[in-house]
Amino acid sequence: MKQFLMQSYYDRYTSLLDSDFENFMSHEITSGLCEVLPENHSSILRLSVLKRDLVGEGSHRRVSTLIKLQTQQLNSLSDLLSYSCELIIIERLPSGVFADPFELQHLAQRGVFNDIAVFGDTNLELPSFLSNRSAVEIHLDIDPNTLLQPADISIELPLHARYQPLNESGYSIVEFGAPDTILRCSTKEKVENSSCLFKLKNDVANLYDAGLVWRIPSGKKAHSDLVSIVTFLTAFLSTLVIMVTSLHYFNSRVSKDLKQS
Repeated sequence: MKQFLMQSYYDRYTSLLDSDFENFMSHEITSGLCEVLPENHSSILRLSVLKRDLVGEGSHRRVSTLIKLQTQQLNSLSDLLSYSCELIIIERLPSGVFADPFELQHLAQRGVFNDIAVFGDTNLELPSFLSNRSAVEIHLDIDPNTLLQPADISIELPLHARYQPLNESGYSIVEFGAPDTILRCSTKEKVENSSCLFKLKNDVANLYDAGLVWRIPSGKKAHSDLVSIVTFLTAFLSTLVIMVTSLHYFNSRVSKDLKQS
């Protein structure tokens, strides 16, 4: 089993489409279950609360996510105490925003996340209308003992807005869906079926602002002619200043050389 689930996804698909991703999750993720959990594991360990918020202002913000895990049959999970577990959070980003891979790796090096990676379109300079969607996969270490009681997990993911197309309102609307949460537990022994992998379902959780909306500033089409004229005049005057300055410097050097000779 590969370390990053999204790497397995992109080995099969060339771009991020919700329909392809849901098909991947339903056919590939569930096949990774092992015998340590009972067949009705989804009713034993569940996502009880998912709360989301956008932190900050402008074109550089953070998506804050609070996850609450809850168990209903504690004895059924006692076997997990001999396992190492991690929570995998997959944030499927809309095309209007991106995550900086270098910034995220710096957070991982500081120990904020166990591991993190960006998949899909990682070209940070492309405008929104020329870019494809990307996804961020976050890995967090989970102490199996915390699964025997309600556990709260809080993360903040820094994101940045791409250049938006012109819009008469002056804003572009970018909408986020709820993240995908997967639990993976594995044993230290190298035996068959030693790794468990299953998705925590959002439909049984109490959702608070799970679908976020980011109003990103964009240029107005009515202002485009004025901006073009001002930009042209600024570039022309800057070029003229550079030429005059260079010519003055050249004349000064020539006069100085003539005097010395």
